[in-house]
This record gives sequence, C-alpha cells and structure tokens, in this order.
Amino acid sequence: MTTAAMGGTVSPASGAFLTGSVGAIPLRTAAVLDAIRHAILAGELRPGQSLVEAELAQALGVSKTPVREALKTLAGAGLVTMSPYRGATVRVIDAEQACAVYDLRLLLEPEAVRRAAGRGGSWDAARAALERADASLDEAQRSLANREFHRALYLNCGNPLLVGVLDDLREQTALVSAAAWQLQPSWAQEAKEHRAILSAAEAGEAATAGRLLAAHIAGFAARHFPGAGDAHEP
Repeated sequence: MTTAAMGGTVSPASGAFLTGSVGAIPLRTAAVLDAIRHAILAGELRPGQSLVEAELAQALGVSKTPVREALKTLAGAGLVTMSPYRGATVRVIDAEQACAVYDLRLLLEPEAVRRAAGRGGSWDAARAALERADASLDEAQRSLANREFHRALYLNCGNPLLVGVLDDLREQTALVSAAAWQLQPSWAQEAKEHRAILSAAEAGEAATAGRLLAAHIAGFAARHFPGAGDAHEP
C-alpha cells in the first residue's frame, strides 16, 4: 500500500497492504487486524497518520464494522490512538515513551527469562521464531517474529501475571523496533545476541540467560535512544 500524508486517502489498488497481508483468507476482523498491524509495522501507515474507517474498509473490501473493531483492538495494544476529535491515528511514540517501554522491559523481562530457563522445558518455539526472523522480508515480519521470540523465552516463567504485563508491552515494542530499524538497521547485532540468549536458556544457564537478555535490551536502547542510558543500566 502506498500511503498518503496524514489525513490523505488510502489507495485500494496498490502495495503490500492488500496483497501481502490478507491474501485469500476470509476478511473477518482478525484478518483486517493483521493487515493493519502489518502495514503499521512495515511503515506503510506512518506514525500520526489518520486511519479513516471508510477508507480502510474500501481498501480491504470489507464493511466498516471489522475495521472499527480492529482499530479498537490495536488501540488497546498501543499501536493506534483514538481521539474524539481526530478519530483513529497511528500512534506516535517519542523517544521518552520508547525509553519508558524499554525501561519496564528491563526491570521485568530478564527475571522472567531467568525463571523460565531455570524451569527447563522446550525451546522449540523460540528457535522457530528466530528462524522466521532470519527469513523475514521486511521490518513488520521481523518485528512480529522478534516479538514471538521474546515471548517464547519468558512464557514458562511460572507467573501468569508477569507474562500478562510483558505481553501488554509487545505491540509497543514492535512499533518501536520497526521504526528504529528503518532509521538505523541493527538487526544483525541483535540476532547474534538472540542466539546467545537462547543457547544459555537451552543449557539451563538461567543467570547467564537473564544477564544476556538485560544487556540485549539495554544495548538496543543505548543504540537507538542515546542520552537515556541511565534508565537502562542492567
């Protein structure tokens, strides 16, 4: 999809927004949700751009109802902002907000991974997510695979409330990482770090896995949000 400037129209005839995200699957709310999420994370729908229900519905060949429900879900996940005056827009996350997301992850996620590694179990889902990330064709696919990799690492931590909090941060993390990679590609470095973290987890080296993950999160923040390093010290 070739996006227009904020407030412009959505063209239904071009781009990966239609052909790459929905394809032949039924155009229900879940499919519309996936299409809009992919377009946001791929940068086809830019931060601050208006998301007009009628335009999106026309572009996707659906009624406004599934679009409306998808936008509500994306707003709850932190990818879309809903305003009574401006309607729905792609969320703008500034450096301060991005640092807050990474600061919270740094406080919680290494401990969750340390616990999961100590409990053992299968790491097949994490390895499969790494493979999907390596094969990704754009920032959206890579961000979603990255999100699934991190979730596979902490999922077995034994605390469903902790899992829920980290899950709530996943969409915002994906939005931040996709935007950051567009400005400063650093995926090769982070993929190498991912493999080291997974290797430690698979070996049951819980403390090492947690330490490596803390360094991974802090390193990303330092590379992409310089000047905010004090809040991200492991």
